[in-house]
Amino acid sequence: MDEVAICLPLKSYYYQAAQMVACCEEQGILVRFPSPLFNLKLAQSRISHLEGEAFITHSTENMEGWPVIMKRDLDFTLSLFLLIILSPFFLIISLLIKITSPGPIFFVQERVGLNKHRFRLFKFRTMVQGAEKMITDLERFNEVSGPVFKIKNDPRLTKVGKFLRKTSIDELPQVINVLKGDMSLVGPRPLPVRDYNGFDEDWHRRRFSVRPGITCLWQVNGRSNISFDKWMKLDMEYIDQWSLWLDFKILIMTIPAVLRGSGAL
Repeated sequence: MDEVAICLPLKSYYYQAAQMVACCEEQGILVRFPSPLFNLKLAQSRISHLEGEAFITHSTENMEGWPVIMKRDLDFTLSLFLLIILSPFFLIISLLIKITSPGPIFFVQERVGLNKHRFRLFKFRTMVQGAEKMITDLERFNEVSGPVFKIKNDPRLTKVGKFLRKTSIDELPQVINVLKGDMSLVGPRPLPVRDYNGFDEDWHRRRFSVRPGITCLWQVNGRSNISFDKWMKLDMEYIDQWSLWLDFKILIMTIPAVLRGSGAL
């Protein structure tokens, strides 16, 4: 006998299977198990080791190996370069915000990131002070589906803020988050805690299995012009089809999408 494949339902035949594996181990015979032990539809199986023990690992995302290391290296290098190059521009925007409306230059908000860990996201402030406290009074004007909150001609926006939103310039300080490792240049958009708490579908939460990004498939496909459910499906598509080439294509597609201003609220 050269090898043995054990395809018995382990719940019913665990003792017999354990005996067969022990016997094969004793005689140096190769043993195989089918990978879909738990009837998984999306997760891929692989063998990994932890503290000397072998484990069957199931994962639904394919971000592993040297491409992931390269992705992080590119994120760090490009975000550092952008931060240096854009510093004078950041100074001009900061002065415009400061002299046109009272309040801080940056809007800092807790967002949900990789593995649902929370982090502080940086944006140029586009709204009046206390804007978050006004959401309850504006809920009935929400123009997008799902748990997210967005309205056109938001009364909380400042004059400079409208321009920053339309051109997506308000998102640029997130290169700081990329540099810190909270975010990537490309990945599902990080959502506020309020929006995350409104999730009612478990499959939506798979988007948190990868690092969030400044731009993504949702960003280049119309943003607020598409439904929340379609947005989540685009995030799943990104996770399932991820490659460095896909990241590069999304970065290139982001430029005309931002210039058009389509779906920007």
